[in-house]
Amino acid sequence: MNSSNVSGMLDTMIIGGGQAGLALGHHLQEQQRHFLILDENPRTGDAWRQRWDSLRLFTPAKFDGLPGTPFPADPLSFPTKDEVADYLENYATGEGLPILHGTRVERLWREADHFVAASNGRRWEARNAVVATGVSQAPKVPGFAAELAPSTLQLHSSGYRNPGQLQDGPVLVVGLGNSGAEIALEVSRSHPTTVAGKPGGELPLKHGRAAARYALPLIRFLGMHVLTLGTPVGRKAAPVFTARATPLIRTKTRDLAAAGVRLAPRVAAVEDGKPVLEDGTRMEVANVIWCTGFRDDFSWIDPALLDGGALPRQHRGVALDTPGLFFLGQEFLYAAVSATLPGVGRDARYMAAKIPRLGRIDVLPMRQ
Repeated sequence: MNSSNVSGMLDTMIIGGGQAGLALGHHLQEQQRHFLILDENPRTGDAWRQRWDSLRLFTPAKFDGLPGTPFPADPLSFPTKDEVADYLENYATGEGLPILHGTRVERLWREADHFVAASNGRRWEARNAVVATGVSQAPKVPGFAAELAPSTLQLHSSGYRNPGQLQDGPVLVVGLGNSGAEIALEVSRSHPTTVAGKPGGELPLKHGRAAARYALPLIRFLGMHVLTLGTPVGRKAAPVFTARATPLIRTKTRDLAAAGVRLAPRVAAVEDGKPVLEDGTRMEVANVIWCTGFRDDFSWIDPALLDGGALPRQHRGVALDTPGLFFLGQEFLYAAVSATLPGVGRDARYMAAKIPRLGRIDVLPMRQ
């Protein structure tokens, strides 16, 4: 469907054209809804294309398909980030989803009985609004990062592509989650590398094809059906799961040690332009890569629709105090896998059944 043909009062607008928005679009398309996906990127899949060059999924291809279309790869392989991006782009085209690219929504608010989104002087109106912008919204770095010496090159993991971006000299990777471990291992091949932080545990098995065949299906089952808000153990685990770093999956601390990567305590401050570890060690480095995660950024949403800038009261993404407002693709929205390719399809199916339909579609001119 050509997005230019979608106009007037929409049944639903989906803000975000990543995997969550596309999965929901599939179900709304099946229901013959009048909807539009607004995506800030020039192409579908760009959120994946913009990640570091060597990134691969931790989940095998057999678990990575969206509703209706399996991932086109060896089922036991682990797709690259560019393969994921191309799959999402082909999925959107094959489904004929109405997507308006290059549209960064700057404001979302409620007006009478509908929602309004504004971007670059344009506005769209819909009875239902779905925020599907995902979990990697705004890079998170400590405030003292600004105190690093100007001669020190610093990047957030969202801006890191490959070791060719780095200056000669030592590298400090801050954060020992999966991104920190994988980036540290990669840059250690060309630079003396230290990684600062404490891992949140490690997957107690070797990642690879054997795990994809035997162990990862069990882990997926746990993440889909046991660690959910519908079970006592899931409800207990949810706050811990979202607060702690994900266990190291592919690259473990022993792999880092074997590659000559130095493991160090967390970075506590910057003094005289140099990072200082919590044990008092002052680091002499030429490069710092902040693998410190992301934070939610809902600053573009009317505060009246939020709870102190955070998600409002909701159940499985359905806002409880604002009819017609929905959130999709968030961490542990319903299950441990809610923000991932293996889990987002189920959440999208549930949400599509909860989104109320317009009783009648009035085709009105778009407001400029």
